[in-house]
Amino acid sequence: MKYFSKIVAAFLAAAAVCGCADKKPRVAIVGIGIECSTFSPARTTLDMFRPLYGEDIIKSYPFFQGEDNELLGRAEWEPALLAWATPGGMVTRECYDTLLNRSLRLLKENMPYDGIFLDIHGAMSVEGLDDPEGDYISKIREVVGDDVLISASMDPHGCVSPTLASKVDLITSYRMAPHTDRYISRERAIVNLLDRLESGKGKPAYKAWVKVPILLPGEKTSTRVEPGKSLYAAIEPIEAQDGVIDAAIWMSYPWADEPRNHGVVMVTGDDSAQVADGARQLAEHFWSVRDSFEFVAPTASLEEVLEKAIKSDKKPYFISDMGDNPTAGGAGDVTWTLQKLLARPEFRKAGGKTLVYTAIPGPEMVEQAKKAGEGGHVHCKVGAAVDNRYAPPVMLDGTVVKILDREKNDQVVIKVGSMLVVVGEERSPYHYKADYEALGIDPYKVDIIVNKLGYLTEELYEISKSGDWMMAQTRGGVDQDLLQLPYKRLERPIYPLDPDMPDPDLEVVFM
Repeated sequence: MKYFSKIVAAFLAAAAVCGCADKKPRVAIVGIGIECSTFSPARTTLDMFRPLYGEDIIKSYPFFQGEDNELLGRAEWEPALLAWATPGGMVTRECYDTLLNRSLRLLKENMPYDGIFLDIHGAMSVEGLDDPEGDYISKIREVVGDDVLISASMDPHGCVSPTLASKVDLITSYRMAPHTDRYISRERAIVNLLDRLESGKGKPAYKAWVKVPILLPGEKTSTRVEPGKSLYAAIEPIEAQDGVIDAAIWMSYPWADEPRNHGVVMVTGDDSAQVADGARQLAEHFWSVRDSFEFVAPTASLEEVLEKAIKSDKKPYFISDMGDNPTAGGAGDVTWTLQKLLARPEFRKAGGKTLVYTAIPGPEMVEQAKKAGEGGHVHCKVGAAVDNRYAPPVMLDGTVVKILDREKNDQVVIKVGSMLVVVGEERSPYHYKADYEALGIDPYKVDIIVNKLGYLTEELYEISKSGDWMMAQTRGGVDQDLLQLPYKRLERPIYPLDPDMPDPDLEVVFM
């Protein structure tokens, strides 16, 4: 209701300010989104991004769809560049510079603007560059000037540096993990932007930024469970105040060894007391529950998790191979877990418990399987082409049971004993039931599914309710054992690396 009433009020105010109700602001859309592990040897190059331009950007947002779309009709949209990529290793400097220069060129071509919607993740790392998002918005400001209103939407696992906080005018973040509200948050950022433009209020009078020295993985801060659930729920009453525009909490990203990585709270609005008090309340709440964050699912070593799964009569029994989760920045080709699975006697015979492993890159295996055909025999090494620190490439000797030709990244299923190993030309996140069904696999009929994921996506989580789910402490570029990661550049002290640190000041800084 708050946003509906704000929209109505904004239209009336706009009519009063400019003398007409049909004068529309000109708004650009631009952004780069990725989270990058600096603990992975992988590198993210330009071909790994999926750039969108012009109308394709508009089509990518569900809230802009439909005839006579009200939100779409509220502005003259100038979509420039939107480039997102699957999380991975650090972005090469050449890649970043290319996307940056394209963004600036396209923005220059369609100036001037009243506002910009900045769609970013916030945890991008770039070779030789600290704080890429801060650099990105600084370069944008040099082009469009300081008067243009910029509203950003971010992932809560992004990082809000002082530079980013000072250069942006309005800022929000997703409030659910898994991020089922990612488009709701983007829409909120756009509505906030348009409201301020249409009403003539422009930039908020106050932006409060608070550093919270906590750095935890998303698998411990899910809003499915406490304390994350209540922490994020505390945003709503603060945001509901008339003098507040938005409030947001960032957990930041623990697999990038950079000074900007720590928790942040931001509140924006026009009432200094409400903004400051809201930011302080959220920051204090965040710090007070730091010891209560736990993994969203039962967690143990791979050996312990496998023992439980093998003994269980529930199916499917999901096991998250967390250390090399490609959706968190892992290289996606670490063979440490697969090597151990192939060595288990329980899966060596065809009549044993069925186990599906998703997935491992192996372009040579895919090529060999295509030549052999379904039912044919293959013998080829897979994985560890990028990250071989924990285990070498693994030899698969088995039968081709499925070949899936795709527009990009063909997949094959290789049967080894009672195991089905999914091999792709590239790393392959598996998020949905349809991903398995495309390979002829009904997840409900499989005993065990080992997936390179952290917390399960909503769809897989629902499937797991008919069986069970545990998260395994495995190796890779997004290893969940933060205490053994070789951090060198974080601002210390920080929890949980320094568990006995004194309580921080949690100073409210007006940007």
